[in-house]
Amino acid sequence: MTTKKTGGLLSKLRELMKAKQVVGEPLQAYIVPSGDAHQSEYIAGCDNRRSFISGFTGSFGVAIITHNAAALWTDGRYYLQAASQMDENWTLMKHGMPNTPSQEDWLVKVLPESSRVGVDPFLFSIDSWKQFSGTLKTAGHDMVPVQPNLIDQVWAEERPAPPADEVFVQTMKYSGHSWPDKITLMRQKMKEKGAEYLVMTALDEVAWLYNLRGSDIDFNPVFFSYAVVGKDSTHLFIDENKLTEAAKAHLNTSDMRVHIHPYDEIQSFLSSVYTDGKKCGKTWLSPKSSFALASCIPQDQRILQITPACTSKAVKNPVEIEGMRNAHIRDAVALCEYFSWLEKEVPKGNITEISGADKLEGFRREQADFVSLSFTTISSVGSNGAIIHYSPKPETDRPINTQEIYLCDSGGQYRDGTTDVTRTMHFGTPTPHEKECFTRVLKGVISLASAIFPSGTKGILLDSFARQHLWQVGLDYVHGTGHGVGSFLNVHEGPQSISFRSGPPDTPITANIFLSDEPGYYEDGAFGIRTENVVVTVPAETKHHFKNQTFLTFETVTLVPIQLKMVEPSLLTESEISWINDYHVKCREIVGKELERQGRHEALKWLIKESQMLG
Repeated sequence: MTTKKTGGLLSKLRELMKAKQVVGEPLQAYIVPSGDAHQSEYIAGCDNRRSFISGFTGSFGVAIITHNAAALWTDGRYYLQAASQMDENWTLMKHGMPNTPSQEDWLVKVLPESSRVGVDPFLFSIDSWKQFSGTLKTAGHDMVPVQPNLIDQVWAEERPAPPADEVFVQTMKYSGHSWPDKITLMRQKMKEKGAEYLVMTALDEVAWLYNLRGSDIDFNPVFFSYAVVGKDSTHLFIDENKLTEAAKAHLNTSDMRVHIHPYDEIQSFLSSVYTDGKKCGKTWLSPKSSFALASCIPQDQRILQITPACTSKAVKNPVEIEGMRNAHIRDAVALCEYFSWLEKEVPKGNITEISGADKLEGFRREQADFVSLSFTTISSVGSNGAIIHYSPKPETDRPINTQEIYLCDSGGQYRDGTTDVTRTMHFGTPTPHEKECFTRVLKGVISLASAIFPSGTKGILLDSFARQHLWQVGLDYVHGTGHGVGSFLNVHEGPQSISFRSGPPDTPITANIFLSDEPGYYEDGAFGIRTENVVVTVPAETKHHFKNQTFLTFETVTLVPIQLKMVEPSLLTESEISWINDYHVKCREIVGKELERQGRHEALKWLIKESQMLG
């Protein structure tokens, strides 16, 4: 991976930090978060500030620059990537490791007395601001909101322009519920909380609420906007030029009308609600909302909780569930085509990580209702596979070969659903160690997919189902086990997750939620193994019904064969073998039928071969 030279950029930033005419009194530190004004995980090019100043391009990380140091915190998915992309000016802080200090503790240690720590208030959530500023205040330092953003000033004319693509309607054919019905639901939830206003700052929540989609962020069908729902009015803050006539008509029904405001008027709108002695009730917004917007609302009038849009969006309705299932069938067709093609071409020695990923995208584009990928394809060979969120670049591109493991993590955005699937394969002969590691990961997939648990269980309690077979021999992985998946929305969707990390929101898991099931194992410099399916929570049939409790299990929605060559059967129980065989029968029956309908006979032959019975 390319290492970016950052010395000149850091010098310019430090000059701005010291300039009184820019920041009032000088700043001793400046924080550069990963997200945008909506705390998005994936961001548009114009918001890629942390990547610009540090060189690290992963989706998660926080950079802090002082007069004499620069440090970046990221998690286990990105340790190797960050180390290779950052130059000697930076110190890598491995978030999640026992000896790594928190950002606040590090600042307290390195700052001189009575320091000022600056940050763009739109890029820091209200809950993070409380935690950060509280720790700094105790140590005698001040957290300072700084606008305009200092990185933008360093970036200057090289900074990409904000996206301006059109917004389009997600019709009832795909959404299942109308936006006025969703507004009615929001108001019911608001009434229960005693809220007069509900503010939505997360882009996928706004898109879901109004049944609109866009393309302002690569792979995520969202658009820059805010939504405010009042007891008797509803508002959308957006660049109106993005709205087609069809979108405007969609937002103006006979029963309800959305008031359109310029995108950058959200702050003044919220401030106006409480000015001039107006008697206004409470305003509900997410604790992930920016400090800048939360500050517009008096502290005693804020309800800082996960919004009802976030929790409602995660529970899919029957139309969305059917759409997700159908999208995964078509996606499986594309993957069968790809792996069938790879099996023939890899031995010839002319397929690389990049050319393979491009070919897979081409197969997906042939499927109905395909819009885009759902993230950059992770097409990785051998040691590249050990970089958990590796993305092939020309300088790292390697041939897919018959001597090393190939890991492919990919997904598609279809009008009726979002997919995310990982398969790990070997086109030669895997070693006994590779087979054992693969099989223990697979056992974790099966353990989680087969779990039966009470509705309302939190993901942290399910995480060890997937790790137990690795733990038995002293192995593990440093990423979460499962994330929520949107319905033609973000491939990483909250608030539910399955992870070893505790903390908010840690939202209970209920029925009709789509999650990933993706344990893995990675050996630095050697290989990476991950098997990932998307699953949906469904009622479980149980012998007993303790206190009339509802029990759930998972239905696996991804339907792509698991390479049996990589499996060590002696490590499997009879029930695990039965699970694999039943899964392969389902792949053959459902995907095979679609392959036959589409006339993809070579891929069908591959599917039949790869879905043979085990044992």
